[in-house]
Amino acid sequence: MTDQDQAAAKPLVEPLEAAWTRADGDAFAAEFAEDADFVNIRGDYFSGREAVAHGHAAIFGSIYAGSRIRYSVARLRELAPGVLLAHLDAHLHVPPGPAARDISAIPSLVLVADDGAWRIASFHNTTRLRA
Repeated sequence: MTDQDQAAAKPLVEPLEAAWTRADGDAFAAEFAEDADFVNIRGDYFSGREAVAHGHAAIFGSIYAGSRIRYSVARLRELAPGVLLAHLDAHLHVPPGPAARDISAIPSLVLVADDGAWRIASFHNTTRLRA
């Protein structure tokens, strides 16, 4: 991606990072379409914005309490008018505690145009294994 592409894509990930930092499941899910699909790094499937919000509220209050996520857009391309495919680089830092670790992942997102904004229709997260 060019620097210009990265600058244009940044608004797609900034609200997700900000919501994660605040541990706000509702704000995280607000970036999703009402009927969104979400698959987490363990392969658990959630359907709908409400399920995304509830699932994230649960992890923000438990295994990922105090964690920080950083997203960057690695690739962005138009699949059809009003439909984008984005691949992100994700880096999660979980502070000291029972689940302390750093996780790298590559989420794949399908974004759809919705009243002048992009909404996540599908988010599939996959952990990167390091040798």
